[in-house]
Formats: sequence, structure tokens, C-alpha cells
Amino acid sequence: MISTRFALCWALLGIFRPDAAAQSQLPAPNRTIYKCQVKGTVSYSDEPCVGAQRLDVVPTRGADRLSGSRRIGNDVANEIRSEQFAHAVKPLTGMSPSQFATATRRHHLDAASQSECRQLEAAILTSEQAERSAGAGMMESIRQDLFSLRKRYKKLRC
Repeated sequence: MISTRFALCWALLGIFRPDAAAQSQLPAPNRTIYKCQVKGTVSYSDEPCVGAQRLDVVPTRGADRLSGSRRIGNDVANEIRSEQFAHAVKPLTGMSPSQFATATRRHHLDAASQSECRQLEAAILTSEQAERSAGAGMMESIRQDLFSLRKRYKKLRC
């Protein structure tokens, strides 16, 4: 297990330089939930919809304070280990834990897809800002564009 993590670190270090570290500002795709409202009915989904509000979901880290004993699941334990590993290699990579997680998640993508992910990320953030400040006349086209960007982002598994 430990040797696998070191192998991953060295593989990532060979690919990612500190000056080229991903500057991910969007949450991991598995932590993004969309609040959709259609004809007065509100639904929540991991799939984007037209006019969706993006919600960033942060799972709990166990029930430490309620029971007095540390009780966490395997997924949380893996996440904690990954964060600790990212902190340990930060002097080598120059990446924060969230940047390291993004780089690891995108490691399987080819260079063109990684570049597209970075462009999509910037476009999504810009479109979300435009949606917040847009008038009623432009709202529908902005929402359609944002929907297309989110679908592509999810399809690429950025």
C-alpha cells in the first residue's frame, strides 16, 4: 500500500511541475450536486440541468464528537491518507491537497483533454458569474451555455 502511494507520487512528480500545477477552483465532480427546479418541483442530482444551481457537498468526517471514539469509514480514511500524502509531497510538487487531488483525478486524461478541462473550468466559473449578474433577456442563453459546459466537464471526467 505504501509503495503504491510512493510510486504514484513519483509518477505524478514526473508529469507535474510546481509551475504547471492545476489551479482547480471547482470541487471534485463527485462532490458537486445540482439543484434543479422544473415547474416548481425541486430535485437534486449529480447530473447538470438547464438553470441548475451548483452545490458543493462536503461529506462528514465521522462521528468523533458524538460517541467519543473515532469511527470513520474506509472512504473517509482513504481521503485523509490522500490529504496527508499531498501535504507530505507539497514541497516537491508545490500543489495544495485540492490541486494534488485534481491532478491525480486528471492523470488518466491525455494532454489535450487536460487542457480542455482547464479551459472548461475557467469558462464554467465565468459563466456562473455572468449568470449571477445577467438580466432576464440574457439569462436563458447563459444557462444553456453553462449547461453545455457542465455536461462536457462531466463527460471528460475532469
